Amino acid sequence: MMESSSDHDEDPNSASSFENTQQNVRRVIQYWLDKSTIFPAQRWAMFVAQLALIFLRIYLVQGYFIVAYGLGIFLLNNFIAFLSPLEDMGDSGPMLPKTEKEGSEFKPFTRRLPEFKFWLACFRGTGIALLMTFFSIFDVPVFWPILVIYFGILFFMTMKRQILHMYKHKYIPLSFGKSKYSNAGVEHGMYGGGMSGASRKGF
Repeated sequence: MMESSSDHDEDPNSASSFENTQQNVRRVIQYWLDKSTIFPAQRWAMFVAQLALIFLRIYLVQGYFIVAYGLGIFLLNNFIAFLSPLEDMGDSGPMLPKTEKEGSEFKPFTRRLPEFKFWLACFRGTGIALLMTFFSIFDVPVFWPILVIYFGILFFMTMKRQILHMYKHKYIPLSFGKSKYSNAGVEHGMYGGGMSGASRKGF
């Protein structure tokens, strides 16, 4: 009885230490995720490398085609959410402005799935799919050309519907040609201020 009671007393300490370890790991992961937000090119390069790695793995083992198909569906759903607006316009379209101020107000395009969350979902999903290719239970025998044809049809129909939705409601989810300023964020002047070249008309 003495031994069982002592073992029972040790359980809360071990559980708390395990929870602390989990919190520390999550904190470190979140720290590096926050640091990576300002490096979109590097993040997407990592995703492309990971995607190439899983397709190389599938090509070498000549299996796990159902995993690749599931990953394709997952990435397609996230891509559609990335292209879709946050507000559901519905069949009736966007509401007309009630005042002149609302009509002249600029409303930027807000995505349903922001770029960083889109990358994170794709990166996690591809990583999980890559791990699945190391377990034979997921290697389901299937005739892969059927999957390729079905995914091609699904991709075509989904993108056609999305493009028609974009044309109907007059929005463009991609921001090519946006104005960029080469000296944005660069401080000038004697004391590091940015007002050295500013006009003095307002003073």
